[in-house]
Amino acid sequence: MPSDVWSPRLLALREVASKAFLEEFGAEPELWVAAPGRVNLIGEHTDYNDGFVLPAAIDRHVLMAISPRADRQVHLVAADFPARTSFDLDGIDHDLGERWSEYQRGVAWALQEAGHRLRGLNAVLVSDVPVGSGLSSSAAIEVAMAYAFQVVSGLELDGVERALLCQKAENQFVGMNCGIMDQYIVSLGKRGHALLIDCRSLEYTLVPVPPGCDLVICDTKKRRGLVDSEYNRRRQECERGAASLGARALRDVAPEAFAARQGELDAITRKRCRHVITENQRTLDAVEALRRDDVASFGKLMNASHTSLRDDYEVSCEELDIMVEAAQGQPGTLGARMTGAGFGGCTVNLVLSEHTPAFVRQVTQAYTQATGVAPDVYVCQAEDGVRRLD
Repeated sequence: MPSDVWSPRLLALREVASKAFLEEFGAEPELWVAAPGRVNLIGEHTDYNDGFVLPAAIDRHVLMAISPRADRQVHLVAADFPARTSFDLDGIDHDLGERWSEYQRGVAWALQEAGHRLRGLNAVLVSDVPVGSGLSSSAAIEVAMAYAFQVVSGLELDGVERALLCQKAENQFVGMNCGIMDQYIVSLGKRGHALLIDCRSLEYTLVPVPPGCDLVICDTKKRRGLVDSEYNRRRQECERGAASLGARALRDVAPEAFAARQGELDAITRKRCRHVITENQRTLDAVEALRRDDVASFGKLMNASHTSLRDDYEVSCEELDIMVEAAQGQPGTLGARMTGAGFGGCTVNLVLSEHTPAFVRQVTQAYTQATGVAPDVYVCQAEDGVRRLD
């Protein structure tokens, strides 16, 4: 393995996990698995309209220290809490007292439902993926667990099957109706690239992220209380619009066709449809901009995405808008937008690297002055997907 596999951030996590593993199991772990968090660069609320998304894995990770067992027991330790639990692969059930382990249990269940024979293991989990910020710590846990079972059990799983089984675990075992984006990018990501995903066909394409830029994620600290009810309402509005336009999904409506027929829709449905249809086109245009190394055009598309999410889809909030406005006013900012479901959470910003330190200082100061809340800011690079570290 090359020496740069263990970054300073991963080495810090390794120190915590190694100590916890030795204390819990009386030995050093035999292998290490790292799975990244992710951020969606553009393509918001397009996934459930059969559209396109462009996420990137980020260099914040779930790290698992693992040793195989000779039996069918799985023993888990979450060193960050700390907490521990165990379960039997021959009788996987829920543990409502240790809800953090639902993801690992669900992954084991989904793998066995698919016919894979699993071996037991001991594992310690640590993470520097922020929880509750929309950076998909849950998918990172799922994919890390699936990869751990894959390695210790000698399973032949490609990245797509691994992602689909992790999605099944979250949908059917955990009970969260997520799409495929998070598991796909965590399973299939590549350093220096984003991943264009067609949410209908599930085809994917790696897209280079130009060097010399940072992905700066700003957490507003506003938790997303309206997401569930408003998410369901937006889905219904989109489905109503697609039906009115005679389309299977809004993905099938070209911007020109929508412009000609938008007068047939009521005002709210028209706004929702306009966002999704134009956002799909923005995502495809963004990919082309990245392929020709045109970061300026890519940034303008990010800005337009936020405006559309704010005005047409109406899923932004005051805190997100303050953060985006502060970012867009900084030298070196190419683009800024809210990312995720909305009503709080994070923004994602594309910033020229030489301007990043000043960007962090100025945006932090501006947001704190406006809201009285100090944000968390994460300077990230596009990272590899799940992998084994030696």
